[in-house]
Amino acid sequence: MIGFYVIIGIISLASWLVSQRLKSKFNHYSKVQLQNGLSGKEIAEKMLHNNGIFDVKVISTSGKLTDHYNPVNKTVNLSESVYNQRNASAAAVASHECGHAVQHAQAYQWLTLRSKLVPAVNISSKLSQWLVIGGLILGATSGNVGIGFIIAIIGLAMMAMATLFSFITLPVEYDASNRALTWLKTNNMLTNEEQDGAKDALKWAARTYLVAALGSLAMLLYWGLRILGSRN
Repeated sequence: MIGFYVIIGIISLASWLVSQRLKSKFNHYSKVQLQNGLSGKEIAEKMLHNNGIFDVKVISTSGKLTDHYNPVNKTVNLSESVYNQRNASAAAVASHECGHAVQHAQAYQWLTLRSKLVPAVNISSKLSQWLVIGGLILGATSGNVGIGFIIAIIGLAMMAMATLFSFITLPVEYDASNRALTWLKTNNMLTNEEQDGAKDALKWAARTYLVAALGSLAMLLYWGLRILGSRN
């Protein structure tokens, strides 16, 4: 078990380091002003229209790095630091979120699957760990290992669903970045320096999802061994 604590610790540290690196990269490339003079909002609208998408609105949302695409109301939500800014970071984020809108319009299979799992994952993520821990405690204190084991297994199954969701998210995010970078380059939206900055920023953003997926898998394996060990 000590080995798993070490693995979880390493992944937690890696997650923090990647997050800090991501913030550093976006701060750096936010100083690289676009020669085309377009804001994040304008780039987003241009990418949507170039892909034949006219029913998606680009709106501003509060916070930092809170950018996202909402398939329910068809909105590209850009943080204040992206919506109005005219730099490489804003171009990268705006086009990436539009990449999700293009995925949605084209019924990209991984996005479709991910969207179908969202309701179940929202519930399971809130209950899974409580069921796992509660089941282990119940089995240890009541002497009725069977009931505790069943409850813990249910929690573990919910945890597995969340882990699956995190891995399905990977191709969705990587594909959105690839669509964004391809569109930016094909349409000569950025200079070579600006394009390299956008690519580097999106690379680090993708790594946050990779680390999160590995962390979720590590936790699943850890609790799985704890539950199976309780049967001995």
